[in-house]
Amino acid sequence: MPNHRWCPGRAAALLLVATLVLGLGGCSVIPWFGGEKDPTPPTKLQDFVSEAGIQTLWSERVTKGSEGRRLKLVPAVSGGRVYVADARGRVAALDANSGRVLWERETGLAFSGGPDLDGDRLILGSSGGEVVTLSAANGAQLWRAQLESEVISVPRASGEGKIIVHTLDDSIYGLDAANGAELWRLTYPAPVLTLRGSSSPAITPKGVVVGLSGGKLVKIDPADGTPLWEVTVTPPRGRSELARISDIDADPVVVGTLILVGTYNGDLAAVDLDGGAILWRRQLSSYAGLAANETDLFVTDSDDRIWGADPVNGAGRWKQERLLHRQLTAPALIGNLIAVGDLDGYIHLVAQSDGRLVGRARVAKKGAITARPVAAQGRLYVYGNDGTLAALSVGQAPPPSRRALRNQAAEGGAQAAVPAEAGTASESGIPATPTGSTGDAPRP
Repeated sequence: MPNHRWCPGRAAALLLVATLVLGLGGCSVIPWFGGEKDPTPPTKLQDFVSEAGIQTLWSERVTKGSEGRRLKLVPAVSGGRVYVADARGRVAALDANSGRVLWERETGLAFSGGPDLDGDRLILGSSGGEVVTLSAANGAQLWRAQLESEVISVPRASGEGKIIVHTLDDSIYGLDAANGAELWRLTYPAPVLTLRGSSSPAITPKGVVVGLSGGKLVKIDPADGTPLWEVTVTPPRGRSELARISDIDADPVVVGTLILVGTYNGDLAAVDLDGGAILWRRQLSSYAGLAANETDLFVTDSDDRIWGADPVNGAGRWKQERLLHRQLTAPALIGNLIAVGDLDGYIHLVAQSDGRLVGRARVAKKGAITARPVAAQGRLYVYGNDGTLAALSVGQAPPPSRRALRNQAAEGGAQAAVPAEAGTASESGIPATPTGSTGDAPRP
C-alpha cells in the first residue's frame, strides 16, 4: 500500500495543538479567565424590519449535540431523510418532512466529523481516530477502522470505492469503502502551533482537494494518493508562533475550475483546479467557511463580518457588520438568501444582492449553532450544539429600496463596495494581498 510521507517521520508530524477555542469568534480565540473582560464582546442584536419570511416546520432534540465543542458534526440530507450524530456516539435518522424519528443508534464513539452519505451508507469520524460506516436504513455498523489521529472533519466518499479522511495531524487517508482497509496515506508536517480543527476534503472529478495547517492546499489522485500539486495559499507571517498560524480550517469550495479557499490569519484566494496556480488573493482571515456559485462568493471572516465578493477576481461587493463577534457559521445559500447561525442559537438571513439583514429566527435555545446550515429540497436544516435539529421554510428577499440602502449604510450595516480589479484593493472592498507575498509556486 502506498504510504507517501512528506516529513522525516511520524514524530515530525505530531501537533502541539494550541489551546485555541474557535467558538470565541474573531481575534478573541484565547479563553478569558479570572474575570478578564472579553475585548471583543458579541454585538447585541437590534430590531429590524423582516423582509423574508422564516418559519420553523419542525424541531426535535434527539441527540446531545457537540457538547459545547466546535466539531464538524453536520446534518446529511438525502432520500427524504436527515441524519445527525453527536459527540457521545448517538446517530439518528429523521423524516425530512415531519421530523419523525425513524431510527436511533448508540455506538459508544465520540463522533467529531460527519456524517457523509455514500449510497446507502453513513460515514463518520471520531475524536478517537475511528472511521465507521453505518447502514443508512437502520444504523447497523458495517465496518470500523482505526486511524492514528483525531478526525475533526467530514470523511468524504470519493465515488470511486474509496473514502478520503483528513485527520488532525495533517495526514490524508484513502480507505477502501467496502471494508475500511487503508489503501494509502499521505502525511504532511504540521507547524508547531495550529488551530484545533481540519478542513474536509473536497471531491472533484479531477482529484481530491484538501486544505492543511500552515496555509497549504493540495490536490491528490484518489486512486493511489499521489500528490498532483501543492501550493501555499498563505505563508506563515509574524514573529511569534501565534501570529504565524495560517491554517486552512474552512472547507475548500470548488466552482467549475476554481477552488475558493480561506485561511485563518491570512487570505481569501482562488486557485486553479487543474494546475494549482493562485489566480487572485485578498487579505481576509476566515476559519468558519465560505460558499459560492458561478457568479457570487460569500465568506464569514474571523471577526464575523459577512462578505459578498466576485469569485472571478475577489473584488468585494458588500460587507455586513451588524453581527460582529457573534461566532457565525459558514454561510449556506438558499434561494437569493444567505443563512448563518450564531452563538445564541439564532439563524440570520442575509440578502445575497447587497448583504442587508432580512430575517431572523431562534432555533437552538440552549446553545450555539456552529455547524453550517444545510439547504436541501427548498428547506433549511439546522443542527444546534445542544442537539436541536430543525427544518425551516424561508421566503425570498425583495429588491432593496434606495431608502433601505441609505438607512443601512448610516447604521453601519451592509456596505456597498466599489469592485476592485484583480490584484488591486478598493476603498471599502476586500484588500488585495501586497505584491511580493505570493507563497509557494505549485509543484507536482
